[in-house]
Amino acid sequence: MPLPTLPRLGRLAGRTAIITGAGSLGDGVGTGKAIALLFASEGARVALVDLDAGRAEETRAQIADGGGEAFVVAGDVTDPASCERIVAEALTRFGSLDALINNVGLGAGAGRLEEMEWAAWTRGVALNLDSAVLMTRAAIPHLLAGAGKAVVNIASVAGIRAHGSGSYGPAKAALIHFTRELAVMYGAEGLRANVVAPGHIMTPLVEKFSAPAAREHRRRIAALSAVEGDAWDVAYATLFLASAEARFVSGVCLPVDGGVTAIGPLAAFERVTGETMTR
Repeated sequence: MPLPTLPRLGRLAGRTAIITGAGSLGDGVGTGKAIALLFASEGARVALVDLDAGRAEETRAQIADGGGEAFVVAGDVTDPASCERIVAEALTRFGSLDALINNVGLGAGAGRLEEMEWAAWTRGVALNLDSAVLMTRAAIPHLLAGAGKAVVNIASVAGIRAHGSGSYGPAKAALIHFTRELAVMYGAEGLRANVVAPGHIMTPLVEKFSAPAAREHRRRIAALSAVEGDAWDVAYATLFLASAEARFVSGVCLPVDGGVTAIGPLAAFERVTGETMTR
């Protein structure tokens, strides 16, 4: 997954950001790493948060090679005390906070409800919802004092359309609405809160577990079936929502899905099977 070649415009020059899940599982560039690299290339100073410091260190080294500024904060964003410490370390390093990107999330709690372990439900909610709530709660006072005042949460189209998942979809749906509540709760103080909802994005982790036929189905089912989305697509949408270009955008859920949430079921069926349905 090559680095994008679009020009750097300094869209986040002078701004500071915390990005959770800033490492990548496996080789290549996942969404958190792509967001971090792009933010740094646009002038942001970035706190790279990950449970695994080694993964985040790879991101930091790549940012440093490009002349950017970042540092690693290892921590568990499902733990309230850890979230407070992460924010405190970012403030000590940067002195202010302009943007919080809640990117941590993981598919958990799949399968039929009666067969799902309760621990899988709670783990899924903790990773995909609680982490964003806890990080935002810790960061809010400092975001309101900063210049950027932006929260961008990374959800999923599974929070918009049902996928038959036990906890992942419901947690992402709750994250989307939590973001709307943030936008209303703090909007009078200048805070903007928005969501990016990735669709069938191909990342190194997804590729590892995707059979070639499944990968082809994921691509073909979208309206933009000639294109396969990757982590950079999510990163550019996040960059826009965190930048001053989106100064009058708040409470928005932006699908980055190639139009998969827009296409009708019969059209999607035709895309995947090649059969023509009678409408």
